[in-house]
Amino acid sequence: MIRSMTGYGRATGSAADCDITVELRSVNHRYFDCNVRLPRMYLYLEDAIKTRVSEAVSRGKVDVFVTIEKKEGAAPKVSLNRATAEAYLNAISELRDMKQLGGIRLEQILRVDLVDIAKLEGVLTVESNDASEDEMKAAVLGALNGAIASYLDMSRSEGARLETDILDRAATIEEAVGRVEQRSIECVSTYGDRLLAKLRETLDKFGVEADEGRVVTEAAIYADKVAVDEETVRLRSHIAELRKMLKAGGACGRKLDFLIQEFNREANTIGSKASDLEIAKEVVGLKSEIEKIREQVQNIE
Repeated sequence: MIRSMTGYGRATGSAADCDITVELRSVNHRYFDCNVRLPRMYLYLEDAIKTRVSEAVSRGKVDVFVTIEKKEGAAPKVSLNRATAEAYLNAISELRDMKQLGGIRLEQILRVDLVDIAKLEGVLTVESNDASEDEMKAAVLGALNGAIASYLDMSRSEGARLETDILDRAATIEEAVGRVEQRSIECVSTYGDRLLAKLRETLDKFGVEADEGRVVTEAAIYADKVAVDEETVRLRSHIAELRKMLKAGGACGRKLDFLIQEFNREANTIGSKASDLEIAKEVVGLKSEIEKIREQVQNIE
C-alpha cells in the first residue's frame, strides 16, 4: 500500500515523575528531512529519535515535538541527616551554656529555632525523582513508536485515497488513448478520400484520369507523418506500469514522478503530430489528467 507524505501522529508516555508527549507531523518534501524539538536538558535524545523516525519514514519533511513535564503533585524526596543535625544541636547547646564570647553576652542573641537548623548545610538532603538517561530514552522512544504508528495509519489512509484517484484518472487517460487511436485511423482514411476526390475534380477539368496509385502513395506518406501508434502504445505501457507500481506499494513516489514525466512526453508528441481538431481536443484532456496525476504523485512517499 502506498503512503501519503502528509500525516500526523501523537502518543504519550511517562518516566519517573514526568509525563511525556510526542507529536509527529510531516509534509511533502523531495527528500527525508527530520527536525526534532526537545527541552534543552534532553537534547541527548535527538539522534536516537531521528534514527527511529528514519526507519519508518523514507521521504518527507518530518517535525517531531517532544514535551516532558513534571507530573502534577510530584515532589522531590527530602531526607533528614540525623547525625549532622545532632552535631549542630550539640554545638548550639555548648554555645547556650556559655555566658559570653569575646565580650558579647550570648543569652541576648542566641535565639535558634527548627527553621534555622534546617537551613544549615547537610541537615536536609533533597533527592530528585528524575529518571536516568537510559530510563528517559526508553520512555521517549516508546512514546515515539506510538506516535509513528498513529502517523502511519493516517498516511496509509490518505495514500489509499490518492491511489483511488490516480487509478480513476489513469482509466480516463486509457479511454482517451483509445479514442485517439481510432480517430487517427479515420483521419488517414478521410485524407485519402479527400485527396482522391480533389485530384479527380482537378483532372476532370483537363480530361485526364486520376492515378489512384499515386493517391495511395500520398496517403501512406501522410499516414506515416501523423502516425501516433508508437506513442499510444508507449502510453498504454506506462499506464500498465503505473498500476503495477501502485499495487506493489511502498516508497514509490519518486519513481512515479519520473513515470509521469514519460506520460507527458508521449502526450506532447501526439499533440505535435496531430493535425486533426478532434485529436487536438483529446490531447488537451490527456494533458489535463496527467497534470492532475502529477500533483497527486507529489504527495506520495
